[in-house]
Amino acid sequence: MKTNYNKTPEYDHYVVEREAPLLEYLLQTVQGQSRTKIKATLQGHGIKVDGKTVTQFDYPLKPGMKIAVSKSKRNDSFKSRYVKLVYEDRYLVVVEKTAGILSMAAGHKSLNVKAVLDDYFRKTRQHCSAHVVHRLDRDTSGLMVYAKDMETEQVLEHEWHNIVYDRRYVAVLAGEMEEDGGTIANWLKDNKAYVTYSSPVDNGGKYAVTHFHTLRRTTEHSLVEFKLETGRKNQIRVHAADMGHPVCGDNKYGNGYDPAHRLCLHAFLLCFYHPVTRERMEFETPVPTAFLKLFK
Repeated sequence: MKTNYNKTPEYDHYVVEREAPLLEYLLQTVQGQSRTKIKATLQGHGIKVDGKTVTQFDYPLKPGMKIAVSKSKRNDSFKSRYVKLVYEDRYLVVVEKTAGILSMAAGHKSLNVKAVLDDYFRKTRQHCSAHVVHRLDRDTSGLMVYAKDMETEQVLEHEWHNIVYDRRYVAVLAGEMEEDGGTIANWLKDNKAYVTYSSPVDNGGKYAVTHFHTLRRTTEHSLVEFKLETGRKNQIRVHAADMGHPVCGDNKYGNGYDPAHRLCLHAFLLCFYHPVTRERMEFETPVPTAFLKLFK
């Protein structure tokens, strides 16, 4: 039995004999691996050309270039306890963030996802930086997309409502939900203390629509799925409080009830059309274990 104590990934090595785009060359040369596995290795930064990590499918190869193909498709160059890399290509990255990390910098010392990604891009010699397209609150966990260049960022930002076709959250709410599902719609506006409050009539704020579906319930908690029709600041947290069942662990809009020692809100589903290729991109993460424990 072979024991490998070395944590660095093992590579298979090839020398290019003819000009070809990288993916085409790999598909024809690498034996015993499916197209899906090769693409995953490429996206996961497991391919090096002349010692440099390359993720570009159509990277032009020339005779004499040396290719190294990682035997594991796991991304060994991305390490963060706060951010998990879910998908990457030359235009964008999809990540899952933990609760407790900001989406972008606020103040000079704050830990944030953008800084983690920029550091990773630097280490993998990618000449790009992470551009924030949408945000999750510091204490909300879940899926986010970041653009790698300004052009992609502009497309995502300006066409967000046409590009994103499904975006859902799961939350643990305080108390037993009466309804199995429904829709909440009202106007949301911030006061001078940056607290968002709702109004059934137009208060000069933004109209907000949230659809909800109760998944599980006990007398103490309810596990509820939320689908956003509009993406307003603190929308789910305010609408949950409006229903009389605030998100557990929400000190701002809740009742102080904190059974999981965190804000029980997680962005678990993100589906969008790729801003460049127009491919359908669908990502889903499991419901956090801390939420499920409350329904055992």
